[in-house]
Amino acid sequence: MPEQNKIVIHTCCAICSGYPLSYLKDMGYQVIAYFYNPNIYPDSEYQKRLDAERTLCKHFDVELVEAQYNPQEYYDFVKGFENEPEKGLRCDKCFELRLLQTAEFAKSVGTECFTTSLGISPHKNFEKLSQIGEEISKKTGIKYLAINFRKKDGFLKTNEISRELGLYRQNYCGCKFALNHIFIP
Repeated sequence: MPEQNKIVIHTCCAICSGYPLSYLKDMGYQVIAYFYNPNIYPDSEYQKRLDAERTLCKHFDVELVEAQYNPQEYYDFVKGFENEPEKGLRCDKCFELRLLQTAEFAKSVGTECFTTSLGISPHKNFEKLSQIGEEISKKTGIKYLAINFRKKDGFLKTNEISRELGLYRQNYCGCKFALNHIFIP
């Protein structure tokens, strides 16, 4: 039987998930942070982001579940979309993969709903993420909560949390395709 007060949140990185974790706890949820990001490249970058997420979850006393890191799973899922521009169909496929796995995980631990920290970033299309989450909800039977964490200065608050805790701050979304589009002066 699902537990009413539990929620699984897909966490992409500690910077993006700081405010969402605190917000969900303030709403009364027992939060499970699910770190599933096979898109992150290279392995050393993945480890930095995971270490920061561990620090954040410990700070907020949130359970962290670390999914298996298997980059090939991501490459197989986005095959044929490698040359898409940033914020294009490859990114949509990446969101789909990560949200689908999060919903499946949520189902496996008996929670009724899931969400993601991805939408707090002003670089992500909240409406598109919500649409993908709703489609996955229909497939899995697990409710997707489309929470716009950007509201009420959420992006500012999440950055303040990361600064206060001295968390690792990345300069690209995560995949090797995005890494190729970074401008470093």
